[in-house]
Amino acid sequence: MLEGLTKSLTESLGSLFRGKLTESNIREGMQKVRQSLLEADVNYDVARDFCAKVTEEAVGERVIKSLNPTEQIISIVFQELINLMGPVDHSIEMRRGELTVLMMCGLQGSGKTTTCGKLARMLKEQGAKPMLVAADLQRPAAIEQLRVIGEQVGVPVYSEDPANSSPVKVCQNGRKAAEKQGCNILILDTAGRLHVDDALMKELIEIDNKLMPHQAFLVCDAMTGQDAVKSAKAFNDALELDGVILTKLDGDTRGGAALSVKAVTGVPIKFIGLGEQLDKIQPFHPDRMAQRILGQGDVATLLEMAQDKLDAQEIERQQERMLQGKFSLDDFLASMQQMKKLGSMKSLLKMIPGMGQVAAALDQFDGMDPDKDLKRVEAMIRSMTLDERRNPDKIDRSRRNRIASGSGTDPVEVNELLKQFKTMAGMMKQMAGLSMVDKMRAMGDLQSMMRPGAAMGMEKQRSVRGPVKRDEIRDQKKKERKQAKDARKRNKKR
Repeated sequence: MLEGLTKSLTESLGSLFRGKLTESNIREGMQKVRQSLLEADVNYDVARDFCAKVTEEAVGERVIKSLNPTEQIISIVFQELINLMGPVDHSIEMRRGELTVLMMCGLQGSGKTTTCGKLARMLKEQGAKPMLVAADLQRPAAIEQLRVIGEQVGVPVYSEDPANSSPVKVCQNGRKAAEKQGCNILILDTAGRLHVDDALMKELIEIDNKLMPHQAFLVCDAMTGQDAVKSAKAFNDALELDGVILTKLDGDTRGGAALSVKAVTGVPIKFIGLGEQLDKIQPFHPDRMAQRILGQGDVATLLEMAQDKLDAQEIERQQERMLQGKFSLDDFLASMQQMKKLGSMKSLLKMIPGMGQVAAALDQFDGMDPDKDLKRVEAMIRSMTLDERRNPDKIDRSRRNRIASGSGTDPVEVNELLKQFKTMAGMMKQMAGLSMVDKMRAMGDLQSMMRPGAAMGMEKQRSVRGPVKRDEIRDQKKKERKQAKDARKRNKKR
């Protein structure tokens, strides 16, 4: 998410800190920052005003003569990013005994119907009783799509035959059905268009006047950049929006919409969509987004995900086994299953402070994919007997060959996994007393140790292009040993 913006912005800021900090190089560095923002499709006026505010704050004796001017400027940029995107109120006010009506609008292809389902699921988990209304009569598939989504999240869906009804009538009848069934939130999935036009706005204004929704949300596709900002402005001029839900932020988006929409329209981003799955919606926190943009991770969101998705009893059981020195390959497999619940390894690394560069470095190596490597590790462990998982020392040459054959790997990879597990088991024991964030960071340090056959994988890839460069393989192994050694030192300090 926003990887291009993070990279270019951190590089631009990095140019400020080479040599003595002066007013001249601050202004020169901010020119590079503005260029980075424009390349990320940030609105021109927003980029200009942002850089002007940062420059005004940064140019002065307080920063230039500070003991740590680097931290001062980063702090200024961080605060200005928060001001640019916030403040945001995520609450959806519900009055006891009354039906709260939410109107969802947006262009076709923005993910509006899916977002309706995500929002309904989230509100249901918070104790509300929502109902979805299929008011998009322009796209026949939208009604069936909403019905399927409603079944998946366990929320009732009201719909009518498009040939014998109108959007306003569907919404009005949906309201009556919601009141009859005792629902307290009504989510209207209105029609979209390929672009903003008079017919669309007229239909939405009519629904707005008849239903008088408590809040109107615009669903925007973050990948459309400035087009998302322009459509947000057009919808807000007609409907007075209460918030924007930015979708597809997990895709190849440059970040311009996230940084521009609040400044241009005055409408805050309330929620963000980070995938097609119906649980991939999060409240938008400007401070957390600013941390991600500056490559500082997002610990708060990571902890929320861990509390929500991880099995606390299983984690406690594993910690006890670590402290007792009984951590086995079976326990390691269970740990991997827990980590997979939080998402891909690369996405987790980016949320851990200081590990963003590690995640970025993985993309620079051909074929280096931690999640695929973990699948290979899982296949090897699952090819072992229960006794072999608990007592890895019993695995001799014939057993290694059998495990490799059963997992579709090479005996050398199995042997490397066993060697690395011995080292890792000791480090996992040291990690038992650490906090959740420190554990996540240590797991990132152990990343290279969770990649058995890494050097061999490089050899296989290069064999297609030409002879293997043994020096590169040796350097890679040396680097992995150094990373493991550094991780052990950091754990001892903690």
